[in-house]
Formats: sequence, C-alpha cells, structure tokens
Amino acid sequence: MNIFRLLGDFSHLGAIIILLLKIWKTRSCAGVSGKSVLLYAVVFTCRYLDLFTHFVSLYNSVMKIIYLVSTYFTLFLIYRKFKATYDRNHDTFRIEFLILPSAVLALLWNHEYSVLEILWTFSIYLESVAVLPQLFMVSKTGEAETITSHYLFALGIYRFLYILNWIYRYYTENFIDWISVVAGVVQTVLYCDFFYLYITKVLKGKKLSLPA
Repeated sequence: MNIFRLLGDFSHLGAIIILLLKIWKTRSCAGVSGKSVLLYAVVFTCRYLDLFTHFVSLYNSVMKIIYLVSTYFTLFLIYRKFKATYDRNHDTFRIEFLILPSAVLALLWNHEYSVLEILWTFSIYLESVAVLPQLFMVSKTGEAETITSHYLFALGIYRFLYILNWIYRYYTENFIDWISVVAGVVQTVLYCDFFYLYITKVLKGKKLSLPA
C-alpha cells in the first residue's frame, strides 16, 4: 500500500467521524443529507460483500467493517434517533436517477460478468455521484454549517488522494483500472466548485454560502 491510498483511506474515515461527531454533539442532523448517507451505505454494502470470503489483509478487513458500521450507525441517527431534526424538505434529490444509471453502466462496463464483480463495479459508479444529494441540499438551503463543509472537504480530499494513488500505481506497478479512474475523476470534478468556496470562505472563518 502506498502513502496516497493510506492518506485517502484516513481522509475518508475522517469525513465519517466528522459527520458522526457533528450529529452526536449537536443532537441534530440538520443540514445533513440522509439520502447521500443512504447511497454510501449501498456503496459499501455492495463493495464489501466479499468481506468474509476474500481476505486481503487485517487492515483491509478492519477498514471495511468500520466503514459499514459507521455508515449504518449514521443512518440510524438520521432516520431514527434524531429524525425530528432531519430536514426532509430540502433533502429532495431523486436518488433513483443515480442508482439506475449506475446499475445499467455496471452491466455494460465491468471487468467480469459475475455477481460480486458487477456489484463492486456498481458501487464504484454510484460512489462517484453519491455526494450529489448533499451538494444539492446545500444549494437549496444556500449555505452549509462549517462542520458540514469540513465533512465534504474531507470526502473530496479522499477522492483526490485516490487519483494520486492511481497515478502512483501506474508508474510503479504499471497497473491502471480505468473504471475506478474515470469514476474518481467524475467525483472529484463534482467537488471543484465546492473546493473553491471552501478555500475562499470556510478557511477564512466564514460560513459557506452559495452565490445567489
């Protein structure tokens, strides 16, 4: 494992922890898209179905379990424990428009026609757009809490670090996975506008507000 993937993994884990702490400490999930978290739960479930059938390393297995448990716990907080604070009126993105195209694309472009491989490919495509409901929610409300901005920034950095990981692997191992690369680039591009606002506003101590 190279440093870019390691940092990417911990950036992803950091994003999840930031979101959990935000919800738990404020006792509120206001400003958080439950639909985005739901999509990530689908992503991790489909991707890690091989958890008990294909052992890679202890680190790999532990991280998979952490991602699954923390994501489903976040869903529990949003839809059960603090559901009174969940802003359904602004979390209105039609996620079927993300799930169905990802499923069709997984059937058309994959590495192997097996159930686990197609589900893994589906998870890669779906993850590339899973943040859209959260970004859409921010666009509808016109602003995001600072802690929510940190969560989104950590997710974006995770994907950027994984692009560096793929570049590193190409030059050191002569390995490239075009499915992961294309999906990762798409996801990173989705963050570009947010990154600009984060750097110019949030890092200067201002609340992230979208231009009218």
